[in-house]
Amino acid sequence: MREENRGQLSSALAQGLSDAEVAERVAAGKTNDVPARAARSVSEIVRANVLTRINAILGVLFLIVLATGSLINGLFGLLIVANSAIGIIQELRAKRTLDELAIVGQARPTVRRMSGTTELPPSEVVLDDVIELGPGDQIVVDGTILEETNLEVDESLLTGEADAIAKDAGDDVMSGSFVVAGSGAYRATKVGREAYAAKLAEEASKFTLVKSELRSGINKILQFITYLLVPAGLLIIYTQLFTTGADWRESVLRMVGALVPMVPEGLVLMTSIAFAVGVVRLGRRQCLVQELPAIEGLARVDVVCADKTGTLTENGMRLAETKTLAEPRAGGQERSDRGNDTDDVLAQLAADDAHPNASIAAIAEAHPTAPGWTATATAPFKSATKWSGASYGEHANWVIGAPDVLLDPAAPEAEEAERLGAQGLRVLLLASSDRAVDAPDAPGVVTPVALVVLEQRVRPDARDTLDYFASQHVTVKVISGDNAVSVGAVAGTLGLRGEAMDARKLPAEPDDLAAALEECTTFGRVRPDQKRAMVHALQSRGHTVAMTGDGVNDVLALKDADIGVAMGSGSSASRAVAQIVLLDNKFATLPYVVGEGRRVIGNIERVSNLFLTKTVYSVLLAMAVGLAGLASAIFGTDPLPFPFQPIHVTIAAWFTIGIPAFVLSLAPNNERAHTGFVRRVMTSALPSGVVVGTTTFVSYLLAYEGRAATPTQQTQASTAALITLLVGAVWVLAVVARPYEWWRVALVAVSGLAYVLIFSVPMAQELFLLDPSNATVTTTALVVGLIGAAVIEVVWWAQGAMLGERRRLWRSADL
Repeated sequence: MREENRGQLSSALAQGLSDAEVAERVAAGKTNDVPARAARSVSEIVRANVLTRINAILGVLFLIVLATGSLINGLFGLLIVANSAIGIIQELRAKRTLDELAIVGQARPTVRRMSGTTELPPSEVVLDDVIELGPGDQIVVDGTILEETNLEVDESLLTGEADAIAKDAGDDVMSGSFVVAGSGAYRATKVGREAYAAKLAEEASKFTLVKSELRSGINKILQFITYLLVPAGLLIIYTQLFTTGADWRESVLRMVGALVPMVPEGLVLMTSIAFAVGVVRLGRRQCLVQELPAIEGLARVDVVCADKTGTLTENGMRLAETKTLAEPRAGGQERSDRGNDTDDVLAQLAADDAHPNASIAAIAEAHPTAPGWTATATAPFKSATKWSGASYGEHANWVIGAPDVLLDPAAPEAEEAERLGAQGLRVLLLASSDRAVDAPDAPGVVTPVALVVLEQRVRPDARDTLDYFASQHVTVKVISGDNAVSVGAVAGTLGLRGEAMDARKLPAEPDDLAAALEECTTFGRVRPDQKRAMVHALQSRGHTVAMTGDGVNDVLALKDADIGVAMGSGSSASRAVAQIVLLDNKFATLPYVVGEGRRVIGNIERVSNLFLTKTVYSVLLAMAVGLAGLASAIFGTDPLPFPFQPIHVTIAAWFTIGIPAFVLSLAPNNERAHTGFVRRVMTSALPSGVVVGTTTFVSYLLAYEGRAATPTQQTQASTAALITLLVGAVWVLAVVARPYEWWRVALVAVSGLAYVLIFSVPMAQELFLLDPSNATVTTTALVVGLIGAAVIEVVWWAQGAMLGERRRLWRSADL
């Protein structure tokens, strides 16, 4: 009765919905409206860039300055507009690029309707649609199976169970799972946000910019800065408002002048811009970054596990030869008549495969005319078994697959296949079987009939890509389901040296497996579960692992690798789980992704050095002035007003941090990525910040005339302190910009000359409240600043020696 009901269900919905039924469901909102992956809405982008903690701090300080009536000192308020506008624009560009590429790269289910069967975007699937399935297809909505032919589904992405599950008509399937074998069709019962995977993925599919080592490091830096800001801020607020005895407007302006530079207003912005620009640049190369930290992650990878087929070789193959085998009879006689022509068998097997892989497609191309036999049983190809086949009644049972799996490896036919495979050819065995291919113990006893020899085309860009990884000290492991000798031969033609190993001999113990992976370079006959275990074993040795692949058998490994890279022409399941999709199917795109990641990491480290140095010297200066203010309150000494007004710290940031940081964050940078981002930034920025802050305070004390100072003398003292600060800050920029290229030298020179111009033009002096007219004070400030610059230079070289890092003034060819 159950089988009868299933048949009625299948026949009732076999033709799918009519156009009118589809329109009715669209009007009722029963469509597959799901959240886009790795994207956030325009309103979320605007809110995230406007409503920030840094903008809030600067906004309050800006309003305080406006209350004093000094508009020029409120110039730093433009930072709020600039930070928000630049961040919004860049992120919208990245969003547009991601959205456009996602449309190209998304899974397109085959939907059967009365008007015809066609591939549609997932968003156009409606409730009760009939969706056809084949190997590698992702199940995009929940549904009920209507038709199936040896259908097996992997639900590991949802349940964690790696074993494929056989599905019969009437069984339920869940979105997020994928087909590993067989074919069929199912009816959509839950679509959109009601589907199982959509409920699980809605949070995970949101914008993932913050989840990265780089972003985590910056968050630690911001926490460190917060700990410094609180005591320094409270101290300076108290001393400037209650101990100096100055006019309230003057006190407020100097208080704000102390607080503004403590805020690293551009650090998060520059990081966001660097990631967003990376997405746009890679998008131009048809590289879809589904999770933004993947740009950074691939730059840190030290092991790339590359699937041979579709990665090192092209998907297409050509049938080179069919070698008919002579089978000895008892008594030494040979049997030449097999009852079936080999070409007919191959043609029929290819014709009966509804979802042919590359090998079967090549056979079908060479043998387009089938004899028209009727299959009584079929067995689809599975990565775990390495064979497929069909039973044709009186025309016998036939299997085709890996010779070393179907035969004893010591058999003459298997040895001949091994010899051919050593030439880089793919070899399949065509054999007859003593039982139906759908029998529980199939394939049973097989009789070799022919070796089917296929030529694989090596990707023309594969060698250069492997050479690039070798030059960057990135180890490449070739992992394939093909014969190990064949895989090793292909790898050898590409210049990849190392031992080849049959994965069936790999140890199961994780430690032993990791040791084997360290020793060998190429691996053949690897099962999908072994690929996953190999990724885990490499990770257990501290490696950062990238996995490339295009087939359904790569999905588990792609998902568990640190970075999963799928080919655009691969299965929808592999594209769905990968962080990076190469839509142009070019393995050679990977070096550009690595380079983009290095650009982001290296440049943000430089930018972080600038911003953190500024925060350190600002906090140190505020603490020093604040402690002097406390001393005046306790011991009755002259109070010490903060040397700078807001306009001073604003112009100080223009050419030592703001513009240079923007240029450096987007500049080319192919330096190798290293771990310890926070440690390196801290060890570089802290000494520089201390030197700049100390020399600035000393210069201010030398120029300050005490309580009796006239407004002119106070301005001259502030100018002197600013000169010393700028000399040190420009030298910090000069150090951070190394190793030099012509444009980096020009950047530092222009920054220094810009301040010379500001201090030389009378109009600028008046506008920015500067007075360098006292030659003695100005000269002293310059000398102190140059001493600070010399100390920064010595510290930079000394740090390199202590950390074992080679310091370079000029860029060399290997960087």
